[in-house]
Amino acid sequence: MIYLKTDEEIELMRFANLLVSKTLAEVAKHVAPGITTLHLDKIADTYIRAHGATPTFLGYKGFPNSLCISVNEKVVHGIPSEYQLKNGDIVSVDCGVCLNGYCGDSAYTFCVGEIKPEVMKLLKTTKDALYVGIANAVEGKRIGDISNSIQSYCEGKGYSVVRELVGHGIGKEMHEEPEVPNYGKKGYGSKLKTGMCLAIEPMINMGKKRVVTEKDGWTVRTVDRMPSAHFEHTVAIRNGKADILSTFEMIEKVLGEKAV
Repeated sequence: MIYLKTDEEIELMRFANLLVSKTLAEVAKHVAPGITTLHLDKIADTYIRAHGATPTFLGYKGFPNSLCISVNEKVVHGIPSEYQLKNGDIVSVDCGVCLNGYCGDSAYTFCVGEIKPEVMKLLKTTKDALYVGIANAVEGKRIGDISNSIQSYCEGKGYSVVRELVGHGIGKEMHEEPEVPNYGKKGYGSKLKTGMCLAIEPMINMGKKRVVTEKDGWTVRTVDRMPSAHFEHTVAIRNGKADILSTFEMIEKVLGEKAV
């Protein structure tokens, strides 16, 4: 069942999503060569709890940490560890919180030091594709219109779209209906209605689309070990367009010229 949110509920979700954005901005201050992904996770966990919220990923179906941190060929659901970031890495940081009974969810892929121009192009394309998808999150359209716009944009630039992982509805629960794939046909899927809240999250590969789950049961990586990028916003369908409840502005203020 798809739950439509009231204006009041959407504003509560905005608070949760802004905390996610602030948490990612706090993490952004520390993304650098030599920093472990576990250290980034601890920074986020402390920040979330200090602001009266709980990390929604921690304990979700047994996930052991507060952030999903995925480096290079890791697509999503990477488990923070003692891995030290290296110059030239890219690192996707996915964060979720629950605040006042409502969830927020957003992700950003960071550059560690200087990255290759072709990798930066992948990141920029994935981020741009997110906003292309959001532009189609309009009442009266369908989920497939979001999906198709992301797929067409990325494949048109020579990249591939992960099939096994999708965006989702969000509200009191982190994952609600409907699913929001990053590929599909225009005019198909659930009709978009005012009050629907969606986490839209392109996961785009430089190489082939195929992925595999590693032995830890969580980390998803590309089969060809080519880089993958991931950007995510939570949006509400209202007032004839998508209202973006999360933001990258605080993250990119921290990053300055290093922003994607």
